[in-house]
Amino acid sequence: MKTLGMIIREYRQERNLSLREFATRCQLSHSYIDKLEKGIDPRNGKPVEPTLAVIEQIAKAINKDKTNLLEEIGYLNKPNDIKLSPKDERDIARDLEKTLKDLENSDEALMFDGEPIDDHTKEMIRISLENSMRMAKQLAKQKFTPNKYKKD
Repeated sequence: MKTLGMIIREYRQERNLSLREFATRCQLSHSYIDKLEKGIDPRNGKPVEPTLAVIEQIAKAINKDKTNLLEEIGYLNKPNDIKLSPKDERDIARDLEKTLKDLENSDEALMFDGEPIDDHTKEMIRISLENSMRMAKQLAKQKFTPNKYKKD
């Protein structure tokens, strides 16, 4: 995972921009950009933590979507980065089987234009349902897990 400082430095070096030129593009001070690149505030030795507004200004200056930039620097987790436990996997498998059984046993069954669907289409529906269930489980974990239980 890259830091914001690494991304800024790479961008500046690729385009031969000085700190001052890049700072002007971001509408920030060159000294603050320098701190971001180094990652540490020299006055107190603490890590520099930019605000969302600063990250948005930098994203705009380097022509990146702010969400992509936040994911790249690790401020946002992609749902696919969230690992599911064996219990979650069993829950998904159980719910998937129950849903598919309910669909096949219903009076209307699975039909398209009044005709029963073929095995290939059933398999595609199963895959789609499984992916949707995984995504829902991952998003729920991301949203509802307290920070103290989240692993870095």
